[in-house]
Order: sequence, then structure tokens, then C-alpha cells
Amino acid sequence: MNIYFQGLLWVLGAAAVAAAIAYFLRHVSETEGTVENNESAGQVFTIVGGLHAVLLAFVLISLFDGTTAAEEGSYREADSVVAASWAADALPEPTRTEVRDLAARYAQEVADVEWPMMATGNGEVGDKGWALLDELRAAVREAQTGDDFQNNQKNLASDKLWEAYEARQQRLNTAGGDGVTDVVWFALVLGSVMTISLALLFGGPQPLVHIVIVGILAGLLSLLLFATYQLQNPFAGAAKVEPAAFEAVLARLR
Repeated sequence: MNIYFQGLLWVLGAAAVAAAIAYFLRHVSETEGTVENNESAGQVFTIVGGLHAVLLAFVLISLFDGTTAAEEGSYREADSVVAASWAADALPEPTRTEVRDLAARYAQEVADVEWPMMATGNGEVGDKGWALLDELRAAVREAQTGDDFQNNQKNLASDKLWEAYEARQQRLNTAGGDGVTDVVWFALVLGSVMTISLALLFGGPQPLVHIVIVGILAGLLSLLLFATYQLQNPFAGAAKVEPAAFEAVLARLR
């Protein structure tokens, strides 16, 4: 199902339910929720709504930052692998060809095998990627150098492989992270329900305006919860990070 259609269903569904509840309350109990309640309800609504808005904003900003960091990390890992391969071009054969081949195989493994597995959120991608990275490290370590330039390039390749290892570990940690924990989801959902419930207590001479306001509030909160759900795993959902960095590696090395 299209992501925009899903979001629209979330928003319209929540707005319709909240509007129906508001209509029911105003229809069956016209003497309750009148203007006299607005001042006291407004004070509580300001506190609850403000705290809930802060929590939602904090969670969404953290998720946006996490997605951005995951994308930057993927490029850092991929660029480190390419830099190691380029540095190894100064080394004698068969190391030069072996490193280039292993770098391409590593990028292929990450893009075609590991990336779909990371979408599950458990961070388990098998051992082949680690094995290829170990083979790269061993090939560079065992290379024979004939002068200072080759020795410097060998050290540079080793340093870049270490950077790739760090970025890889961070990527897998992010993929296997908890995202939004159950406690935070409980607070987000319950806070949204409480905020809408307080809005239902307001009254006024124009019931239709009140119903529309409650529906819009419910739709907005539903939209923010939908965005939170889509962003909780950087490698899944609508805003997922694509393996473009490793696809670019294959284009450079082949």
C-alpha cells in the first residue's frame, strides 16, 4: 500500500473517530462541557498538551537524527572500503587484484544480502560480511612492500579498513536497536488519548466548530504517531536508508 495512502487513512480514521465521539457527547449531554468548563479544562490542557508536544518533538527529532546518521554512516563505510582498495592499488600483485575483488564482493554482500535483512530490525545479517572484511584485512596485512611509498599506502589501507569496521559495527548496532521502546510508545499513545480527551471537555455555542477542532487535533496527533512509526527503524519504513553508497562502490570498482 502506498505510504501516503496509509498516512491518510491514519489521519482520517483518527479524525473521524474523535469527531464522532465529540458529536455524541455534545448531542447526548448538551448541558455538560459548557463554557464554564473551558477555563479549568484549558489550564489542564495546556500542561498535558505541552508536555505531550515536547515528548513527541523529542522523539521525532531523535529519529530524524538517527536516520541521517545511519545514511552518513553507510557512506562513511562504503567510502572507507573504496579508499582501502585505491590505496592497495599501489601494492604489488596479487594483493592489488585480491583487495579490489574482495572490496567489490563486500559491497555486493552488503547491498544485496545484508540490507534486506536489516529491515527486520534484529541486526542479524550473518557472518559472510565479517568474513570478507577479515579477508581484506589479512590481504593488506600480508602484502609485501618494496619502498616507503608502498609501506605508507599499506598503512593507509589498514587505517581505512579499520574505519570501515567501525562504521559497519555502528550500522548493525543501529539496525538491531530498539528504536522507540514500548515504554515510549505507551507514553506517546496514552498522551495522545489524554490530549484528545481533554479537548472533548471544551464547550461553546457552536458544536460544529468544536467537533471540527477535535477532529483536526486527533488527525494531527495520528499523523505524528504515523511518522514516528515509519522512522523508528532507519533501514525500514517510508524514510529508510537505501544501499546507494554500496551500489556506488560497485560502480567504482567494476
